[in-house]
Amino acid sequence: MRLLQAEELFQKVLEGGSKTKVARLLGLDVGSKYVGLAVSDEKNRIALPLSVLSRTKTNINLMADDFKTLALKYSLAGFVVGYPFNLHGQHSPNAVQVRLLAGELCKTGKLDDLCYTYWDENFTSKCVEALLHPLNLKNRDEAKTITDKFAAVCILQGYLDNMNRKFRPADKSEA
Repeated sequence: MRLLQAEELFQKVLEGGSKTKVARLLGLDVGSKYVGLAVSDEKNRIALPLSVLSRTKTNINLMADDFKTLALKYSLAGFVVGYPFNLHGQHSPNAVQVRLLAGELCKTGKLDDLCYTYWDENFTSKCVEALLHPLNLKNRDEAKTITDKFAAVCILQGYLDNMNRKFRPADKSEA
């Protein structure tokens, strides 16, 4: 895995996609127990909820295998990893676990053909929690995994919206 600037990753996606082959992105919301996942649609305009992976100190190889399987299944070009910046744009203390996971995945060597970038995840989980609150979910684990999955959607959608505004002119024929 290779770290790219946000714009570089999107350029790679645009160049990698063609009429017959699609290059998509996977959004990650990294937590201490779970990693929420979202995948972009084939046009890289909409983020869709996918699943949640359990995260432990000993399952990094299993996670890398899962990411490799997802990369093949969805023709992934890379990952958009939620990164907790503080309100001043600097790394927050929670950023350590995100960098740790990325580093551990790189060390496995199983994802060398993929790239990743970091994207600001400020308030994504809080926004999702606020949206889910009226549902009054009783099962805490279920509520947590749903929150992580949809936080990944928020991270990836924010990235897609920003990159599409920068790199794709408004095209009324696609609407």
